Amino acid sequence: MAAYANESITVADTAIGFTAAKIDLSTSLYGRSVKRVLVTIETAPIRFTADGTAPTSSIGHLLNIGDVLICDGSDARKFRAIRAGSVSGVIKCTYEV
Repeated sequence: MAAYANESITVADTAIGFTAAKIDLSTSLYGRSVKRVLVTIETAPIRFTADGTAPTSSIGHLLNIGDVLICDGSDARKFRAIRAGSVSGVIKCTYEV
């Protein structure tokens, strides 16, 4: 796998996904879709879904500070995250082909 982009995303009280331009960049640079996104949880717990539905502060998979998520490329466009408590989280993302 080759990393081609990375970013930090603040996960607040509205569900958010990965940056579409970062996902699309893989096709521009390499002619193929993103293979996976490596995500680490940095500052506060979050909840996520990978089926396109919006998580809530109590619904979705829980990730805590220090947890690592590997999101398959086919699910990258459907990933959504929201903070699990009253503090916004930051996730670090590395996009790979």
